Amino acid sequence: MFFTLIATLFAGLAGAGMVMLLRTILKDRVPKWATPIAAGAAMIAATIGSEYAWYDGTLQTLPAGMEVVATRENQSWWRPWTFVVPYTDGFVAVDQSSVRTNDAVPGVHLLNVYVFARWQAATQIPSLVDCIGNRRADVIDGIEFDENGTPVNADWREVAPDDALLAAVCVEAVS
Repeated sequence: MFFTLIATLFAGLAGAGMVMLLRTILKDRVPKWATPIAAGAAMIAATIGSEYAWYDGTLQTLPAGMEVVATRENQSWWRPWTFVVPYTDGFVAVDQSSVRTNDAVPGVHLLNVYVFARWQAATQIPSLVDCIGNRRADVIDGIEFDENGTPVNADWREVAPDDALLAAVCVEAVS
């Protein structure tokens, strides 16, 4: 966030500087009020560019084996351009390299799910996915496993067979 603030300030200085240079070159044919307008427009453009670039920039920093299974797009009335082109301000990714199986419990996989959001640290959520029962559960404190490794008191949530997380994990686990 700090670097975004610095970049926005420098964009404002650059916008104002360009108008001041134009005023000097054109011998004051450009009105004085254009300087703060250009600074503000440059700062708004830098902010918008930063918002739209966050998702792609974050994807490029993900390690190999991470697969995005859901995105969250943002539209706000105070950002009217987002109704034309919404921007992505959050997503969920599965670490395919973390998928673990247990032969004693067929179809159930233990894995790490990551939730990314703009201006927030990524959150890691250990999860269980049951490919046969079309359900998933978060591994939280207090969850227990029996001697075979079967989750005993997991809070399972039924999901559609075409759920993106289920599809990503079960396809990878089958192949």
